Amino acid sequence: MTIIVGYVPRPEGQAALTAAIEQARAFKSRLHVVNFSRGDRHVDPNYASEEDLAELRQVLDGSGVEYDVAQVVTGEDAWEDVVEAADKHEARLIVIGMRKRSATGKLLFGSNAQRILLEAHCPVLAVKVSSSGH
Repeated sequence: MTIIVGYVPRPEGQAALTAAIEQARAFKSRLHVVNFSRGDRHVDPNYASEEDLAELRQVLDGSGVEYDVAQVVTGEDAWEDVVEAADKHEARLIVIGMRKRSATGKLLFGSNAQRILLEAHCPVLAVKVSSSGH
């Protein structure tokens, strides 16, 4: 079985990756890391750069888990892409990172995490980033 992790090159992405690696080890599962964007790096800070991807692969190579990394630019919202990836790979679990946002931030940008939690067809592990960023 596969575990899907929604990755962004920020503390919440790192927290999700760390938790997903732990889950993959515990369940002896393959890890499918997804980094989706509606645009390129110049307009979307969620889109991992080549340097970000190299660091990501270094962590994964040292983790001892089987993995693959998918980076896709689509016109859809990130939550849709993550749920579709989970369905396609018949995922046993989705792992996402969360950060605290203001009420205005939630209103303006919506909540991908909330939509993943509500729309996913498998369990979702939401990992909160501590106030220190770790």
